[in-house]
Amino acid sequence: MLSTDTSDSRPSPSSTLHSSPMEAGRQRQGRLWSNLKEVCDLLHITAAVSVNSEELLFQHVQFKTGQRVHTIGQAFDTLYIVNSGFLKTVLIDEFGNEQVLSFPMKGDMLGVDGIHTRHYASEAVALSDCDLILLPFKKLTALGRVHAELENVMYGVMSRELVREQAMIGMLGALSAEARVARFLVSLADRFAAMGYSSKLFNLRMTRHEIGSYLGLTLETVSRTLSAFNEIGLITVDQRTIGIKDPEALKTLRRLPPSRSRAKQTAAKQKAELDQAAGDTPAALATA
Repeated sequence: MLSTDTSDSRPSPSSTLHSSPMEAGRQRQGRLWSNLKEVCDLLHITAAVSVNSEELLFQHVQFKTGQRVHTIGQAFDTLYIVNSGFLKTVLIDEFGNEQVLSFPMKGDMLGVDGIHTRHYASEAVALSDCDLILLPFKKLTALGRVHAELENVMYGVMSRELVREQAMIGMLGALSAEARVARFLVSLADRFAAMGYSSKLFNLRMTRHEIGSYLGLTLETVSRTLSAFNEIGLITVDQRTIGIKDPEALKTLRRLPPSRSRAKQTAAKQKAELDQAAGDTPAALATA
């Protein structure tokens, strides 16, 4: 297996460019390489038809939970594509406090913020065991000079990441705390669905503190809001496992009703469920 030590033994991106077809083929049997078509499929873009994808191979590297993919100020040389696993990107202030910027997962690209100054502007940390595909930037720019269509679709991917971040900034300024948490859960559900996983039941890889940092909320507010959503039947909560019960309500929620109103809603819902169960009992007995 490829080493997961990212500090010293991370494969040099330049070493992935000159491997012989035979060597690359052996490595691919070990699932450590991907061709261009596989990379484009992962990014949900159309592969450039004029490029022979079998001649372009991109190396994988694995990271364990808690390992850093890149750090703030580190020299930029590589973009990363998430093949599996979950990560967070953060800014760190002079006191060591983290501000979460994003939660990259399968199909997302990391490292775009390093292009401008040639140094990474954020830190990327694995929230689970991860498999990332290395996209050396020199290789990408060299390909772009020859294959303009490939360059254009890669710019599209980078733009997609920026649009997502801008949408988050707009949400933070416009929505209440409850609405931020609701939209966050809806966004997660949609992203899980896009990866082929359940959008109704999933595990949170990030902590409530990290969610709060991402949404501009305190840990207490996130925990209290999740409990309230659970109380009124929008979701179920079992530690880090979230069940989405009413996605439409989460999409449109503005604010939670006052606690007294929530208590009345919960009581009314429980009464309706009991009435329904009581109404079903005679029919069940009649058919027995």
